[in-house]
Amino acid sequence: MKKLAVCSAALAFFAFASTASAGSIGIGAFGGASVPLVQADNAQGTMFGVRFPLSIVPLFTVEPYYAKSAGGDISQEVGGSTLTRSGIDLTSYGANLMLTLGTGFQMYPFAGIGTTQAERIGLKASSTGYNFGLGFGISPPALKLALHLRGEMAVVREAGSTESARKWANVTVGVSYGLLSFPPAP
Repeated sequence: MKKLAVCSAALAFFAFASTASAGSIGIGAFGGASVPLVQADNAQGTMFGVRFPLSIVPLFTVEPYYAKSAGGDISQEVGGSTLTRSGIDLTSYGANLMLTLGTGFQMYPFAGIGTTQAERIGLKASSTGYNFGLGFGISPPALKLALHLRGEMAVVREAGSTESARKWANVTVGVSYGLLSFPPAP
């Protein structure tokens, strides 16, 4: 049964690949909010970055990215006095795989993996990060521009721990431009 499922998935993948109308390479920029989840030592901050969507097979887009987030400062009560801690700043790079559905108006679930550097006073750690989410895009047929709205959950493993992780909910708005389109090979 497992072999049949794998063979069916491979057949569907190659069937879609052979009907490709065109591939494309683009560049995009985004910005938005990054909200830490269940973190008492970090507050909401901002996020921005660039993406490079590469669509070679219909329905699938690979999207390398670079992103920076600036965590917000937070005040905490410690021993009867108030202490202000600086937020955790993140620098990430990696790639997303998107399942692109629709033309003009698009919906695309995605998942990604990357490397994340977390920094603040007394903290400098690098670890593997995972993200998954849902995006919506609008791309008028005559233009090479597209507008995007995305919500995602990002999970970054704590350095030196295999069981704990930090989590963020990110909401971003972005724009992308198609640099190059190409037809499939005959």
